[in-house]
Amino acid sequence: MNAKARKLFFCGILVKKPNVPTNEAILQRATDDSNALLPADSPDDSTPLPPGGDPSGNEQLTPDLPTCLLCVCLTGSVYCEEVDPDMTSVPTLPKETNYLYARYNKIKKITAKDFGDVVTLKRIDFTGNIISEIEDGAFAKLTMLEELSLAENQLVKLPVLPAKLVSFNANHNKLRTRGIKSNAFKKLTKLAHLYLAHNELEAVPLIPETVRTLHLQNNNISSLTADTFCKSNDTYYIRPNMNEIRIDGNPVILGQYPTSFICLQSLPIGRYQ
Repeated sequence: MNAKARKLFFCGILVKKPNVPTNEAILQRATDDSNALLPADSPDDSTPLPPGGDPSGNEQLTPDLPTCLLCVCLTGSVYCEEVDPDMTSVPTLPKETNYLYARYNKIKKITAKDFGDVVTLKRIDFTGNIISEIEDGAFAKLTMLEELSLAENQLVKLPVLPAKLVSFNANHNKLRTRGIKSNAFKKLTKLAHLYLAHNELEAVPLIPETVRTLHLQNNNISSLTADTFCKSNDTYYIRPNMNEIRIDGNPVILGQYPTSFICLQSLPIGRYQ
């Protein structure tokens, strides 16, 4: 074997083509994620996601590596889903990040420092972690945030939420009424979709008039008032936007509160006593 042949032979051994996902695989993952922030019982209210990728091929990486090696970073999007080894805290993000998907990890807490340098976020999804605490001020600088999912965690109370939220999902937590401040949603003047199902709420929180979809099923709500959804001092009041409400799976007997729904254009859906 001459010198040139030996060189080519050894180069062929030492150089290994990296396993880079194809564009088709990345686009397919984005399609599969298109209903990321919506609960399973609301398939029609989907919002397309930006192109994304699948971080499942990073099993050998360690937590000390930069976020974009542990996760998949595309233009404006960071995917950190089911990261191995376990991700237990919010990853450091590129400053231009618009969309963060950190689903099904072992994140325990969100601190006030986690998003201090990332003010461009529009969508955050923490579904399926073990978050039990969120510091007040954690979302204070996220003035552009429109969609936030904290579903399937262990929250017992809610932090102060960003004012421009359009969709908020906290299904499947351990929220009780005392863990939600009376004005928690009052300043959310753009909130249209609110999901608080499968918690431990004893009463319906104050709901902004902008809300179109409200899911409160499978809580511990046992009573309503004439002011829960309507205005007892205004018999002509019609709630303008709410067109889907679920309160089934609660101990409340709706027939005992007929005046609670007279202002609604659509009655609650689901099975009731």
